[in-house]
Amino acid sequence: MTKGESTAAFNGARARGMLVVGGKFHDMEYARRELLAALGADDRVTTRCFVDYDRYDLLQQSDFLVSYTCDVAPSLEGQRALRDFITRGGRWLALHGTNSLLDFRADGKVTAPRLAPLFMETLGTTFVAHPPIEPYLVEVVRGDDPLVEGIAPFVVTDELYLTERHAELDVLLDTAFVGRADGFAENEWPAARHPVLYRRRLGAGEVLYFTLGHCRGHYDMRPLVDFWPQIDRGSWELPEYRTILARAIAWAAGLPVR
Repeated sequence: MTKGESTAAFNGARARGMLVVGGKFHDMEYARRELLAALGADDRVTTRCFVDYDRYDLLQQSDFLVSYTCDVAPSLEGQRALRDFITRGGRWLALHGTNSLLDFRADGKVTAPRLAPLFMETLGTTFVAHPPIEPYLVEVVRGDDPLVEGIAPFVVTDELYLTERHAELDVLLDTAFVGRADGFAENEWPAARHPVLYRRRLGAGEVLYFTLGHCRGHYDMRPLVDFWPQIDRGSWELPEYRTILARAIAWAAGLPVR
């Protein structure tokens, strides 16, 4: 069995996937369509799609999970089911806002309440803040990993995730930041490097977290803003993002990573 393949894929069985796309302040319809198209590019993959994590009974019948959510967390029972899924050998590709829970205070500041600690510890990080969206450089940390092999440093215009770590992470891509995250309660950040793509091993399974992928349409900021003036596609328009996303999906499904 080659690196990046699961037992199910090696034996010729279809890889059974669960896709969760839902939440706030992002163009979830766009993300859902793009991810379903990427998952459907290989007929060895079959996917069931949901808007939250409540069908964790079906998760136990799956080989892998892909999530693109914002301000969505499972119940405690669901958090335990997710962790059990990973520790028994499941793979979880978590995208963009999966590790974000948000609270909008009366003073206009956004906080990241620590309301689902088991969920975040399983993921390996908790979103805390991001600076205003502007271009930044993503650099390769582990160029020998098949997920990023051949990828050169690239510039993205996306949310730069500033996170709190809960576990040892195998960082494949990262970025540097120092400055303010205006609009967030935790807004002063010293010079440091922040993960953009990382692996988090847990028991017999693994989480792969990719922080890029912000997207937003005209109506996705309601009720905060009635009409957002521009459509944001960010990293989705970059070939590097599409290449890494396709490789990450193959990894999740236990197919060869090319």
